[in-house]
Amino acid sequence: MAPRAAVLGTGLIGSSAAIALGAAGWDVTGWDPDPGALAHAVAMGACRPAAGRPEALAGAELVVLAGPVGAVIDTLREIETPALVTDVAGVKQVVVDAAGRLGRFVGGHPMAGRETAGPSGASGSMFRGATWVLTTDGVDDADLSAMSDVVRSVGASPVVMSAARHDAAVALASHVPHVTAAVLVEALAGDEEAFGLAAGGFRDLTRVALSDPGWWVDVLVANRVDVADSLRRVAASLDGMAALVDREDRDGLTRRLARSQRLRAGMAAPVQTVGVLLEDHPGEIARVGHALAASGVDLRDLQLRHAVHGGGGVLTLSVRAGETGRLVAALAEEGFRTVPST
Repeated sequence: MAPRAAVLGTGLIGSSAAIALGAAGWDVTGWDPDPGALAHAVAMGACRPAAGRPEALAGAELVVLAGPVGAVIDTLREIETPALVTDVAGVKQVVVDAAGRLGRFVGGHPMAGRETAGPSGASGSMFRGATWVLTTDGVDDADLSAMSDVVRSVGASPVVMSAARHDAAVALASHVPHVTAAVLVEALAGDEEAFGLAAGGFRDLTRVALSDPGWWVDVLVANRVDVADSLRRVAASLDGMAALVDREDRDGLTRRLARSQRLRAGMAAPVQTVGVLLEDHPGEIARVGHALAASGVDLRDLQLRHAVHGGGGVLTLSVRAGETGRLVAALAEEGFRTVPST
């Protein structure tokens, strides 16, 4: 008999977790306070429905809390279960504190997602190749080992750290970039001509600003100390850059930009991209699809940037690191030209 898992919260991440767990051999029951979200998750085969939270928890060996931070905390304060409980919230200290009353809890945070909310964007492959943080605070070694096995079973890589260290790290790696993207979009929107000139680089840099505001407000407030501190550090760094520009300090600017270039080049990207040059002809996308199928690569994302005045554009395909060679070869077989991968 398959082990039973309960997923409480069937939005984007919850439904994706349910699909991935089901593929890994779990019998998954789902529940969501929004009947529409649950019905959608059930219709797409993510899980079996539960009439309520108690029914979802009954007999579960693993419980995944996948709602907003506030909802996760409320649930942790209310539920009673002998199962191993985890969560997927983007802030960990407040969650771990609320989970202290439970016998078995390992905080979790998969570093994966999309800008769209709700189960419609869910995918069981969302976590493949992603980092999945597991917290150590008050955790039994056997439970941590069990959660690590679960994380690996859905294709992710477990990374173990304390809740406090997680929150400080994601403030810089995730939370501040989101705020920065929002501020950049606001600044550009105030200049109509500049807004019309925004190209692919700006859209790539600010893509996360498309994410659900309500979800992000919860995260930013819950991690307010680390986020505010990190924002001040970034603001001080920007002030330093502004001073270099004011002084026309070419040497100083070169040093700063070169250092950033070296640091960025040293980051191991979870994906690599291939730009496909598209002509303004019918069937171009279908031919790209044929090349993708022939290459057998794991497509993680794609973005189409049209030429400003018509005439085709560039389709950027993101695949797992190390798979670009196969993809470029397959695209060449279809007659496509590509731009260098990153």
